[in-house]
Amino acid sequence: MEDFGQIALISILSHLLFIGISWWALQAIRLDKLLRPNHIFQARMLYILLSIVIGSSVSNFFLDYLQWSQQLPLLLQ
Repeated sequence: MEDFGQIALISILSHLLFIGISWWALQAIRLDKLLRPNHIFQARMLYILLSIVIGSSVSNFFLDYLQWSQQLPLLLQ
């Protein structure tokens, strides 16, 4: 049961880390050129939602990869 707590903590930290990295990376894209003028709130919300989607997807990939790599030794038993 103690593994579940560790996995939960690693998952939360991983998601937050990759959402932050996604937010930072999205700052390089000039979305304001594509959006309507004077829609600042919608543009910020779009950045937040894109950061969450990208960051969660990347985090899930790394967490799945970690889990699979831990399960590989079970294949040889």
